[in-house]
Amino acid sequence: MGGIFGVVSKNDCVMDLYFGTDYHSHLGTSRGGMAVWSGRSFSRSIHNIENVQFRSKFEVDLSSMSGNMGIGCISDNEPQPLLVRSHLGHYAITTVGRINNLDELVDHCLKSNLMHFLEMTRGEINPTEVVSALIDRESTIKDGILRVQETIDGSCSLLVLTNNGIYAARDRLGRTPLVIGKKEGAYCVSFESCAFANLGYSMHYELGPGEIVLITPDGIEQLNPPGNKMKICSFLWVYFGYPSSTYEGVNVEIMRNRNGAIMARNDKVDVDYVAGIPDSGVAHAIGYSNEAKIPYVRPFIKYTPTWSRSFIPQTQEMRNLIAKMKLMPIVDLINGKKILFCDDSIVRGTQMKETVQFLYSHNAKEVHIRSACPPLLFNCKYHNFSRSKSEMELITRRAIQFLEGDSNAHLDEYCDHRTERYCRMVEYIGKQLNFTTLKYQTLPDMLDAIGLPHENLCTYCWNGLE
Repeated sequence: MGGIFGVVSKNDCVMDLYFGTDYHSHLGTSRGGMAVWSGRSFSRSIHNIENVQFRSKFEVDLSSMSGNMGIGCISDNEPQPLLVRSHLGHYAITTVGRINNLDELVDHCLKSNLMHFLEMTRGEINPTEVVSALIDRESTIKDGILRVQETIDGSCSLLVLTNNGIYAARDRLGRTPLVIGKKEGAYCVSFESCAFANLGYSMHYELGPGEIVLITPDGIEQLNPPGNKMKICSFLWVYFGYPSSTYEGVNVEIMRNRNGAIMARNDKVDVDYVAGIPDSGVAHAIGYSNEAKIPYVRPFIKYTPTWSRSFIPQTQEMRNLIAKMKLMPIVDLINGKKILFCDDSIVRGTQMKETVQFLYSHNAKEVHIRSACPPLLFNCKYHNFSRSKSEMELITRRAIQFLEGDSNAHLDEYCDHRTERYCRMVEYIGKQLNFTTLKYQTLPDMLDAIGLPHENLCTYCWNGLE
């Protein structure tokens, strides 16, 4: 995935930028970066953060950076922000999103202009560099951003830091959020509003779909108004988002509690305890527990001092091993107990299967699993939140392959919780993963838990609708 953060201030902004960017560490695992305008030039730092925390890498850079405007990012893939010098001037740029037609855009730029792109490892082109190339084909930064929004297949929200201020642009259909915070003498712009409180900012303004603004220490200028169609990612509330963040007026933690309560109202199961798969399953489970009047417990604890995130390693085998090593059982809460677990989602099923085996190895009597979202049937086209290269990595598609002999067969029925095929798929997955019972939240109920108009929410990964 990835997260971006920017600050404009009448005073030095570096500490706000440092901590504000760090508050996006849950969104990316590969690279971190900051760029600051000193009043005369840019200073920039980019580090590999695959096996370390953002703060520990960048603390040494703070003494060499100063200025009143800056942008930062946490990226799952490419290094950024990039520094660019073009006919539009000297600027820094950072982006978040996914460009599906990247190769096509690169070929178009190479054929129609005297330019080149720098290759990254494995011969890949940095998507943010392609975005800057599209911007530079126009006569103003605003027009260049409009070109980006019109040309990209996928999604792209971005920050462009110039000596005049920060251009902030939310992607055309608002699939990712961009929120502006304000405090005395400063503004910030952030993917995650959870970055505001401890830095002294309050929620000021949320950009609409496709909206472009220029933020300076003196105020905000709207350059392009928001569009009238939005498709913000529903998975932000279910999984991605940090609990204290709010998007479109809906807080993540509150949505998850509400979602768990809805699951409980539609469920009937005899269990001793309700638990959450940490971390993002916990709030769903608390909502379920409160509604069902069943005690909430923690049958195992994640050992996070050294293994903070299970998906840092590049190979699935190592991620699975680390996920297993992190779980520390509370045997008295497992032995002989019937436990219902809520998790945010079931993707490949590998870690969930190992978690259930771990519970049975400590003599759990029954393990019931409740997924806080519907079965994932399509790889996301708009965010890089999954390392899946093929939809056959999804346990749902493997189930359909077994049941139909064709992983693409009858997908419309497998997306619909009211059909017999859907029920057969869920039953098959539950047996494969050795669950006592398995139920998924339905799509209408999950969207109701978010509370926004359903047509404003992206549901592609569950039903393939764009």
